[in-house]
Amino acid sequence: EWIRHRSDMVSLEAARAMCQLRDVTAKQLTGAVNALQVFLSSPRPTVRFAAIRTLNTLARTHPEAVQPCNVDMEGLITDSNRSVATFAITTLLKTGNEASVDRLMKQMQGFMTEISDEFKTIVAEAVRSLCRKFPGKHSVFLAFLSGVLRDEGGYDFKRSAIEAIVDLAKHVPECKEAALAHLCEFIEDCEFTKLSVRVLHFLGEEGPHTARPSMYIRHIYNRVVLENAVVRAAAVSALAKFGAAAVADPSLQRSVRVLLQRCLEDREDEVRDRAAWALRMAGGERTRDKYVRDDSTFALAVLERKLVEYCADSGAAARGRFSFDSVPRISRAQEEETRARTRLETMDAVLTGSAISAPSASKSATATSEPGTPAAASAGFADVYEQQAQYVSKLNAIPELAAFGAQPLVSSQRAVDLTEAETEYVVRCVKHVYEAHIVFQFDVTNTIPEQVVEQVEVAMEPEDDISDVLQPVVVVPIPELRCDEPGTAYVAFERVDMDTFPSAAFACTLKFVVKECDPATGEPEEGDEGFEDEYSLEAVDLGAGDFMQASYLPDSHALWETLGADAECVETFALANFDSIAECVARVAELLGMCPLEGALTPKSKAAHQAVFTGKWMGTTKTVARTRMTYQKGTGVTMELAVRSEDQGVSELVVSAIA
Repeated sequence: EWIRHRSDMVSLEAARAMCQLRDVTAKQLTGAVNALQVFLSSPRPTVRFAAIRTLNTLARTHPEAVQPCNVDMEGLITDSNRSVATFAITTLLKTGNEASVDRLMKQMQGFMTEISDEFKTIVAEAVRSLCRKFPGKHSVFLAFLSGVLRDEGGYDFKRSAIEAIVDLAKHVPECKEAALAHLCEFIEDCEFTKLSVRVLHFLGEEGPHTARPSMYIRHIYNRVVLENAVVRAAAVSALAKFGAAAVADPSLQRSVRVLLQRCLEDREDEVRDRAAWALRMAGGERTRDKYVRDDSTFALAVLERKLVEYCADSGAAARGRFSFDSVPRISRAQEEETRARTRLETMDAVLTGSAISAPSASKSATATSEPGTPAAASAGFADVYEQQAQYVSKLNAIPELAAFGAQPLVSSQRAVDLTEAETEYVVRCVKHVYEAHIVFQFDVTNTIPEQVVEQVEVAMEPEDDISDVLQPVVVVPIPELRCDEPGTAYVAFERVDMDTFPSAAFACTLKFVVKECDPATGEPEEGDEGFEDEYSLEAVDLGAGDFMQASYLPDSHALWETLGADAECVETFALANFDSIAECVARVAELLGMCPLEGALTPKSKAAHQAVFTGKWMGTTKTVARTRMTYQKGTGVTMELAVRSEDQGVSELVVSAIA
């Protein structure tokens, strides 16, 4: 009724409120969308802006509901109000289909010359997201992006266009060489040093793996001759990657060495040093593998945190130098995954208008997520290390557990729900494995407004007798737990036998003292001594995968061969309870507790898949696992698991994680 009100403001607010409702269906939104569609043709810019912004927000969750407005929104691309035009474009990119891409791109080409760099940047970022959505239209996107690179524009705009082309080259193999050719053309006349360096780095990464790498070498060496010192140094590094690539033929390597020797006469120290280093690295296969071909990098968030802690500790320098051994390494693909997720979050904020005024809001929200929250649990694999570092800080702040901090934390598993979300008490468990101790963290939330619970602890009883392996040593209760105020309890076990790694199930019971309280104030009733009560929880399992540190190990193929067949364990499993390979490989990764290498969790075929995982048992013993899976309807998944490590016993334990 309010949506059909004669006042535009009332009608708009009613439609906006309807679009913000949770669990609303596309059919229920029809009235609100129809009203907003009418407002798109309003003569007043403020009304058009309010309508298109509401539709833009709605397109995040219900793009199919907004699709009937696509024709009206395309008419707003040339709107005199550039805010309206920008929202129209970004909304169309969410709701449009592949058939409308050509028409949309043609309209945007004329639009780009009429807007400022700020809006050009937003459009370029939106086109970048469209590249992922419709990879089959890569030729159209590439033509558009290469065209805007030739136009006048500032650094941010050109950077966005470059990153969009880089994304296309990475994710659409059919257009890689064409994309690289456009990037080569761009650096021939680029006024921004940072962008030239970015393109040269990407050419060094991808150029050696193309059919004609010599074509890109010519463009790279031109930069050594014509550019400033920073660009020349980047060009030398790119040349070094062509010479060190495993796929490079001897004649190409000789040509690269000749070019690098010429760079030894450069007038800039940095350029000469890089050229000398590259020639030295070309001396042997092992040297190239270690210093040039190694695609691993440090988990930067953890490195930053550990450096800050080291500098803040006044006695750290006296105990020794900072050790990089405590900083986990991740693959470049995992690092790019983290950056891509951050870009998507930023892009999502841009599309809703919030990033224009607060570009870092999304990032800040992610960075401050508490360990064990759904936001943290859904983060990319590289962020698991940052989450673990937060756990370490939290555990070390508890007096009863602070002594464990002298041991390295091997792993912190993802939080597991021990109750349903709608129950009186919501409990989640996180397992922390130290060298000599195992700590169970229980995050508890009381959802009953009329009660305050005190002395909250979790009683854990192993279903089998493991007293000769594990002994309980510490129980840390929650003193008081009010409604909707989460608290954390801990139970710690000591490993009695350091050579045994138990697999066990623990029956868990939440024990506490209940006191009645005033729901308005949350204060317990005076004189109420309360009564003891308990609440049954789901069992907590301790498995072999909990003792594995999910570490990225570079060049897993060479490591597999180095470990050899002597410490190999192979087993075949019939997993009839899985309905797809994707479901099976996700569960296997969880049970093994290892780091999935690129492509391991994204099978390209529904019938067969191979996956590789790496890790360090107890943080020290290097381990590689290979799986081969086949799926048949009716029989489920058949999987062969082969594990090699530096210890035969470890290989057998890893295989037992599945059994």
